[in-house]
Amino acid sequence: MEARSLVPHQSSTFTLPVANVRSVFRPHEVERKLAKLPGRDHEALRTTYERMLERGPERFQVKPSGLPEMAALYEQLPNFADALDDLKRHVALSQDSGDGLEVTPMLLLGPPGIGKTHFARKLADLLGTGMCLVPMSSMTAGWLLSGASSQWKGARPGKVFEALVDGQYANPVIVVDEIDKAAGEAQYDPLGALYSLLEHDTAGSFMDEFAEVSIDASQVIWIMTANDERAIPEPILNRMNVFQIDAPTLEAARQIARNLYRSIRAEHGWGARFAPEPSADLLDQLAELAPRDMRRALMTGFGNARLEQRDEIGLDDLPKQAGGKTKLGFLQ
Repeated sequence: MEARSLVPHQSSTFTLPVANVRSVFRPHEVERKLAKLPGRDHEALRTTYERMLERGPERFQVKPSGLPEMAALYEQLPNFADALDDLKRHVALSQDSGDGLEVTPMLLLGPPGIGKTHFARKLADLLGTGMCLVPMSSMTAGWLLSGASSQWKGARPGKVFEALVDGQYANPVIVVDEIDKAAGEAQYDPLGALYSLLEHDTAGSFMDEFAEVSIDASQVIWIMTANDERAIPEPILNRMNVFQIDAPTLEAARQIARNLYRSIRAEHGWGARFAPEPSADLLDQLAELAPRDMRRALMTGFGNARLEQRDEIGLDDLPKQAGGKTKLGFLQ
């Protein structure tokens, strides 16, 4: 690994200098594969190898220069405190050394819409690295993670390969969303690649089935989300730190709604037309929703209030909840 002095990356919460760069593949291995390709065959594979050589193997490997200020995240995501505590421990270990940030894979267990994917996005932003989302519930092929053999028609590299080779970072956050929804065929386990990817030692020489070139995926920060752990194979569960994400308390849900109101107002030029703080009645109404639904409700509310030339969202401005809509169950 080659340390370099590079321009710092500015995160939303603290300055995150790029500590070094890391090679995620060996160019000579790619050159050897390219030289052996038949003249007219495997154009997709040829293009992949040429793109790898053109981009080069080095990617940014970033970590915080100090223990980041995470108070805002604890406030925004109050029901994720245990997962945030775990992250803070890993960041502390990486300080004052040349080591990269190594985070034990996380599994976030909880009901739909509670904010698990939002947490992953906030984590990527905090660490200053990229994020790749792999939605297992909509997976149409078992090789989404590991790639498909170039012998198959329409084959392409997997998401891990794309995140490392086409991305900028050696340590991106990869979110395997709804891992319990993975439906594999008998001849192929869609989670099979995770057995090696979630082990630090074997992840360092991960082999994508399309490119058939070793990729260093040992620095990837893995976050899995699931509603039910019973559908996840035990050997995969044993490779992760499991966090049960419960519904927020009523007061925490009101705080989440307040933070969303403030952030939406600050992110848009039209936000200046609205009151700096939402009303207590509005927060009570929003707090009944899952965090995922709060933003949509607020955007509708802002729009309806603007149509009426008002600077405050009223309860009637929020969308009406469908009869079968599931509301958030609060913790007592």
